[in-house]
Amino acid sequence: MEEQNQEPENIPQEQTSQEDATQENASLENTEKESNPLEFSNRIDLSKLRDAVAKIKTELGKVIIGQQDMIELLIISILADGHSLIEGVPGVAKTVTAKLLAKTINVDFSRIQFTPDLMPSDILGTAIFNVKTSEFEFKKGPIFSNIILIDEINRAPAKTQAALFEAMAERQITIDGTEYEMAPPFLVFATQNPIEQEGTYRLPEAQLDRFLFKIKVDYPSLEQEVQILESKHHQKNRDVESMIESVLSAKEIAEYQSTIREIIIEDNLIKYIASIVDDTRTNANLYLGASPRASIALMNASKALAAISGRDFVTPDDIKKVAAPILAHRIILTPEREMEGFTAEKVVQQIIEGIEVPR
Repeated sequence: MEEQNQEPENIPQEQTSQEDATQENASLENTEKESNPLEFSNRIDLSKLRDAVAKIKTELGKVIIGQQDMIELLIISILADGHSLIEGVPGVAKTVTAKLLAKTINVDFSRIQFTPDLMPSDILGTAIFNVKTSEFEFKKGPIFSNIILIDEINRAPAKTQAALFEAMAERQITIDGTEYEMAPPFLVFATQNPIEQEGTYRLPEAQLDRFLFKIKVDYPSLEQEVQILESKHHQKNRDVESMIESVLSAKEIAEYQSTIREIIIEDNLIKYIASIVDDTRTNANLYLGASPRASIALMNASKALAAISGRDFVTPDDIKKVAAPILAHRIILTPEREMEGFTAEKVVQQIIEGIEVPR
């Protein structure tokens, strides 16, 4: 019995070409994914948070030209639930930016102008005798708000500045043995002028340590200056505050702050943060190092930066970017380094460069 040789069935050339093309495309997609490590899927949904940040920047962009670093740090301070100190010469939009940022959020806002004769009761409130009830009633001061803008904070004496300690650290104040809670969100944005020293009081280290950031604001570039003039010309008599719309509520802020706490940070990056802060305590250029509060601030701010960058995990670059505005106002240079023209920012940069970055 003769064996019959079965020849393979002929496959149409067109079908073979399509299968080859499909395999080739799949191979290319895999290669692209391997070559582009930035393509990932977040374990935490950050879409709403990123949209909210984009809306805030859009609203502020209607009025504020440049100052992107200041705006980003202020947004991070809101998400990380921290206060910010803004330092810069007069006229660089410190107060305007903070005020308009507060307007993008549908919460209570108050502004306090610090002066040398300002008393603690002018900020916190005072007990007033009610003739009808024959009892003293506590009348709340302007500190009882959600976002408080303190203008020229270094113009008030230490006694008045100290009145802010408990409120900033614990979100409450105690008067006559009674505790009064601050309604969330509770954020203090303070401004100060580093040049004019007459009639000013140096902020004590204990108060500086309660600020998440110290944001230094520089002059705009020439191109930005031209844009500022053109924008001001086109605004004519229009009120800039009327141009800004509220895009966030207190409930949404609380939701986003909760999301920030869920951002992932690896153990090696926690150790990296601890190493940076620890170095400030043993550094030969420094008389005073940073406290554990600085470590916590560095972790929280890097989480917020990661989130607004679209990532649900922290990278070493996030930590490096927020290190100077978090640490510079918490450390004190030795007198020798100060005389040599060193700056706190320069020492922080040296510390970061001297510590091995986790892989």
